[in-house]
Amino acid sequence: MSSRAVPGGQPSVSVVVITYNDAAHVADAVRSALAQGEAVSEVIVVDDHSSDDTPAALAAFDGESRVRVIRRETNSGGCGTPRNDGIAAATGSHVLFLDSDDLLVPGAAEGLLAAAREHGADVTAGVCVRRELPGGRETVWAPAIYDREQGAELPGTVLDGIAGHPEMLHDTLSVNKLYRRSFLTAHGLTFPDGAFHYEDFVFTAGVYAAAPRIAVTGIPVYIWHVRRRAATLSISLRRASIANWEHRVAAHAGVVEVFRKAGLDALATAARTKFVDYDLPMYLRELPQRSAEYRAQWWTVTRAHLAEFDPAALAAARPAARWAAAALLHAPEPFGVPRLVELAAPRPRLIPPYATGSGGEPVFAAAPGDVPLDDLAGLPPEELPVAVDGRVTIGSAVRLSITVHELYGRLAALGPVAATLTLTERSGAAPALTVRAPLLPGDDCWEATPSVPLDDLVPSGRLSAWAVEVRVEYADGSSTTAEVRAHAAQNARRRVVVKRGRPFLVQAGASPRRALVLRTADGVEGVRRVLGGRIRRLMARR
Repeated sequence: MSSRAVPGGQPSVSVVVITYNDAAHVADAVRSALAQGEAVSEVIVVDDHSSDDTPAALAAFDGESRVRVIRRETNSGGCGTPRNDGIAAATGSHVLFLDSDDLLVPGAAEGLLAAAREHGADVTAGVCVRRELPGGRETVWAPAIYDREQGAELPGTVLDGIAGHPEMLHDTLSVNKLYRRSFLTAHGLTFPDGAFHYEDFVFTAGVYAAAPRIAVTGIPVYIWHVRRRAATLSISLRRASIANWEHRVAAHAGVVEVFRKAGLDALATAARTKFVDYDLPMYLRELPQRSAEYRAQWWTVTRAHLAEFDPAALAAARPAARWAAAALLHAPEPFGVPRLVELAAPRPRLIPPYATGSGGEPVFAAAPGDVPLDDLAGLPPEELPVAVDGRVTIGSAVRLSITVHELYGRLAALGPVAATLTLTERSGAAPALTVRAPLLPGDDCWEATPSVPLDDLVPSGRLSAWAVEVRVEYADGSSTTAEVRAHAAQNARRRVVVKRGRPFLVQAGASPRRALVLRTADGVEGVRRVLGGRIRRLMARR
């Protein structure tokens, strides 16, 4: 890899912190920026005209020479304008963005700056971790790009633009990157002003369109706090409002326009494919939680947006996402929503019944018309959208009755022989459990009845939630991994089992997208906490 010197004098980082009515967290954010050490020459805090105690919280830094506070006289209504104010005020050679309810990882600025100098990078990207609060569960943002444990190959590489790596379009964040300030200025790169949500999408598209030299690193940079119980939800969590989807669609349209204006038609097409593969399934999965009115409006907005897509963008999408988009475009009003939700699962699945068209070909549904499931016959075993149902019987062990459904003859040709179940505790505090059982043929299906010891499912002193996946193994050694669906008759069932004089609580239920979930609690205290929470919820409804 070649390198070039960073223009200007001694490199330094200006951290731009934006805040609005966040007195409870802004000081922690500023402290995380100051803790970066000498690499950070200044922390510019832009207060978007807060009406709470944010100014008082920031007053604690009055004696800190590296902190400058800019208080806007009016609220901008979004995140773009205050970030632009920060860029305009910055004096460092590089800029790093931070939201007031998040944190920078210790050493992030120094590590990014060193990589930028080594590779002469205009943009240096690192790892952002989403931390669910209050539980603390952490996941890597854009794992296919940044998570080496999941096979990411880009960390450690330098890209001269992303034309050869359109997968970078899945990283729409602005906060996990260090920017050479002269690069931003030379290309006039700013965020959309005012009440424009998902402003990161358009800004990042502008950055990519300018063909920067990007150093992709594995440096931990940013802790993105996901506070689902906050009194005021972040924009990305306000998905119960149709306005949220409208804002997201508008931002995506802005992304496409940025690439088109830059003459980057291939990236514009790739951005639309990313929308079909990522954005569309994310919101489809949540439709069962929404009202009929929301679903009708969502359907209209989505169809209008998809209707503008070129055929190449749809053709390049993953099969399940492409089928879902075709179904949406086919009907002017919502139809087949439960089947669409299943197709949008992280591991897509086609659920019975399996309709066929006039020529016997697989179709999404028989009504209101045939939507072909093109390429289904050619999918390799690992990509088949297999549907697997599970029912739970709770006793001294937890028995799962597994049904693997036939899929237009594909499974019969492969010959299912065994099912290996993996139960994963969602917090990561307990090791995953694996159990294997033979699959026996049934009526257009295959069945297995593996059991899991109760003691293994109930870690001492903990409340736990277990997700269930199954690997369907075939006679030729190939396999399909699928999320286990809760059987239609599997309602939320809770049972207390007394074993060796100690109570164990086990509950089997379904997530909103009908994934099977097992929840467990150990001992008198665990049972009391679960039942106490139920009583509080019941009282709150009165």
